Amino acid sequence: MTNYKKIFGDAVDQVRKEGRYRIFNELSYSNSSPPRAYSAKYNKEITVWCSNDYLGMSQNNLVKKAAINAIQQAGTGTGGTRNISGTNAYVAALEKELADLHTKESGLVFTSGYISNQATLSVLGKIIPDIVMFSDEMNHASIIQGICDSKSEKVIFKHSDVADLEEKLKQYQIDRPKIIIFESVYSMQGDISPIKEICALAKKYNALTYIDEVHSVGLYGNRGAGVAEMLGVNNEIDIIQGTLAKAYGVIGGYITGSKEIIDAIRSYAPGFIFTTTLPPAVCAAATASVQHLKTSSVERESHKVAIAKVKAGLVELGVCYLENPTHIIPIIIGDPSRAQQISETLLSDYGIYVQHINFPTVPRGTERLRVTPTPLHTDEMINYFCNSLSEALIKYDIQSTKLKTAA
Repeated sequence: MTNYKKIFGDAVDQVRKEGRYRIFNELSYSNSSPPRAYSAKYNKEITVWCSNDYLGMSQNNLVKKAAINAIQQAGTGTGGTRNISGTNAYVAALEKELADLHTKESGLVFTSGYISNQATLSVLGKIIPDIVMFSDEMNHASIIQGICDSKSEKVIFKHSDVADLEEKLKQYQIDRPKIIIFESVYSMQGDISPIKEICALAKKYNALTYIDEVHSVGLYGNRGAGVAEMLGVNNEIDIIQGTLAKAYGVIGGYITGSKEIIDAIRSYAPGFIFTTTLPPAVCAAATASVQHLKTSSVERESHKVAIAKVKAGLVELGVCYLENPTHIIPIIIGDPSRAQQISETLLSDYGIYVQHINFPTVPRGTERLRVTPTPLHTDEMINYFCNSLSEALIKYDIQSTKLKTAA
């Protein structure tokens, strides 16, 4: 007889042996004290330093009020997919707001950023026969899954290497359908891709462009549309994908593009067709957050100041981090067990929560702490964090590794 329990147990044991078993730290967040949270395990308040709620917008009063009003007016759910239950006014308004954000004709909202990537990319192979997908080697798992599900021919190019990308593009006929898929900000090392150069290659070799802006929307550009807006190339990219779950502080994913592209994805993608629509409260909150950050630069400027202070503090104490021009501060430990040890020590001894990042999220040997300052971190918090991290590294004789500077 098959021992199913043992099979699952052995699978988990293998993860433990590799030093990458993940323990979820249960936290209770409070409206009154972000970025602090309560840890029942340690029975104390801790400060969170690894959240993707980059601007603290989940705690913004305008955003919370929009969600509350929507619940009072429309309830908590949508009752089904948009094909069955209709398109509620809240999600329609959100899609218009997102299309305007990226100066595109249309937008389409999904339940998450992962699904928006997977669902969109998976159907492109059905919509565009014989298409070749050119993908940066460091693209997110959701992009990789979408490309695999498309069953299209795929070509992997070296990370942010436009020379390698062009060499691979040259190998295909100019009239063969192609799409170049890349991210603006790579979340585990914080580097920015050469967007302008990639757009130029796409034009030269007759390729579509698909950019994942999940770690840059809300944070970069005059209206928070991301790095493409900051560089002035929004209109040179065919499909812009983003999330509402990070800088906008809510949940959900989306794509924007031409009417034809969005209508085709809407009509073919199972991940959209067969999924219940986001609740009105979520859509209302997201719309309020996007609208606010289109006109307010206060949060972005405060964010930049906090990042600069943390980086300067780490440099002063001799703590190495992967240098980059963005808001993500990776501190390379290089070993899964030791990365976990440092993370647990910071939480138990110092009341600081920075989740360690191990394989498969990052390559083996590059295990790290991923620090994400927010405008809500005070100078006192920043100084305490930098000193505590330095003490913890010294205590365990761990030397953070200075890897090659990110572009």
